[in-house]
Amino acid sequence: MIEAVWITFAFGLGMGVKLIGLPPLIGYLAAGFAIVAVGNVAGIAIEGTKVLNYLAHLGVLLLLFTVGLKLKVRNLVRPEVIGGGVLHFVISISLLTPALYLFMDVEWYTALMLGVALSFSSTVLAAKVLESKRELRAFHGRVAIGILIVQDLLALLVMALASGKMPSAWAVLVFALPLLRPLIYKLLDLSGHEELLVLLGLLLALVIGGKGFELVGLSSELGALAFGALLSGHRRAGELSQSLWSIKEVFLVGFFLQIGMGGLPNMDALVFALVMGVVLPLKGILFFFLLLMFKLRARSAFLSSLSLTNYSEFGLIVASIVLPEWLIPLAIAVSVSFLVSAPLYRVAHPLYEYLGNWLGCFERKGFHPDEQPLSLGDAQILVIGMGRTGTAAYDHLQPRNIPMVALDSDPTKVKAHVECGRNVVFADAEDVQLWKRLSAPQLKYVILAANDVEAKVTAARELRAVGFEGVIVAHSMFADHADAITEAGADHTYQTMSETGVGLAEHIFTAARRKEEALI
Repeated sequence: MIEAVWITFAFGLGMGVKLIGLPPLIGYLAAGFAIVAVGNVAGIAIEGTKVLNYLAHLGVLLLLFTVGLKLKVRNLVRPEVIGGGVLHFVISISLLTPALYLFMDVEWYTALMLGVALSFSSTVLAAKVLESKRELRAFHGRVAIGILIVQDLLALLVMALASGKMPSAWAVLVFALPLLRPLIYKLLDLSGHEELLVLLGLLLALVIGGKGFELVGLSSELGALAFGALLSGHRRAGELSQSLWSIKEVFLVGFFLQIGMGGLPNMDALVFALVMGVVLPLKGILFFFLLLMFKLRARSAFLSSLSLTNYSEFGLIVASIVLPEWLIPLAIAVSVSFLVSAPLYRVAHPLYEYLGNWLGCFERKGFHPDEQPLSLGDAQILVIGMGRTGTAAYDHLQPRNIPMVALDSDPTKVKAHVECGRNVVFADAEDVQLWKRLSAPQLKYVILAANDVEAKVTAARELRAVGFEGVIVAHSMFADHADAITEAGADHTYQTMSETGVGLAEHIFTAARRKEEALI
């Protein structure tokens, strides 16, 4: 039973790389190659099974659906997103095509298609690493995802032209999708919080979005993304995304295994992948300077570029249609880029701390769309992170009429809070430069309520580094995270579930006291 083999290899190697501090997806890639290698030694020809291929496809669809749930269409219609994506695509092809033609001894058409395949960045990997660090909604995460969506649309166009297949006349019905929003919203409201919610997500992502788009001659990936975006404005979009989390993660294991099980490479394929790995940094450098051209700050440009410094699974899809003989070399190149990009983004913030002063020299003067505050004015209380916890803390303190301000790295969330009358400004707590230049002369209390533990650790450490002597409190889900935040400078870190239990217990006496007062 081949499924038992790949599950065993995936878990074993995934756990192995996790123990040495690398993302498990690198282990899943290695597991695919290891399965093929072991099969060759044993004299057994092993290929990706239909079950694995199907799971891989479902994983990609669910990932794109959950990306769509966090997507705001207005974030795509931005100069840095459209300009960055299209210009990078054009420049990459213009540079790669002649280089591949001259040095790889291939025909012009082959060189062009290889250039197209290598110009894309991986939506799966970038979304996964950004999501794992809770940065999909941060400014740099939004820019990266926006560019990836632009690239995906370009890839779909290339595949349509290369395959010679055009959408059917029924494809125009796609433009009527917004008319379905009230019905889908109603279904989401009625689905509850358990298995019906999960089934609704699967129905929209895989059946109506995925299969439905295929039936009219469009990409199933585009369909999943479109239906996710259709639901992104609903108040329960985040809950739906969370409910699909485990299913999506398991299916994505199949995607990475599938790449590895594409077959062992020959020497020519290894040389090609190695060369592409050597030139990979040029891809990120090009993204960095293009984003600076659109007046992003160096930090945002660096983080966005780093998440895009990889090759794409869409390149493999393009190759499977027009260059099947190049599928394995491209798969190895994609794998190598994953091995480089995933662990590199893991240290993206410390890396920028080291390079920040030098990279900042390349910033353009003038207005930056991701500009952060220079002063907190007379604020005495600072809340960092305006999710449910941060918002609850802010609303609880607001009646005390103490000057207060909150920071959040999600521009859309900031706008929504401001419209509700809260004093919230855009800022990224993980940006070391923010704390070095921020003026807060009256600040006495800081509440660390950000989702990401690294953001809380950075904020606590940098606040203490610039001389802040006030009170810093935080919350955390896990004991080891709580210890890290406290060691960074927080006066106390409360473990969320423990405090919830304590608060719940205290409500017993509050409720009893109210009951006694009512009887009197």
